[in-house]
Amino acid sequence: MKHIIQIAIPKGEKYYIDQGVDLPIVTQGKTLDELAGNVKKVSKLYLKGENLNEFNIAPDPAVLINFELPLRLHV
Repeated sequence: MKHIIQIAIPKGEKYYIDQGVDLPIVTQGKTLDELAGNVKKVSKLYLKGENLNEFNIAPDPAVLINFELPLRLHV
């Protein structure tokens, strides 16, 4: 049973966009703080009233956000 819901965040052109790794959720924000708040809201809404056992998720899971940084090599 998972105790952590994973979210990946690639940087878009104007917004940060989250892509759920464990859940099919997507949201966006202009700042990382705004996005973090949106991730919490969307995750709670998605799971509200659902049987967490069906998603293999433990009660009161944490959210782990992976932020992708582009690696720019100057040669």
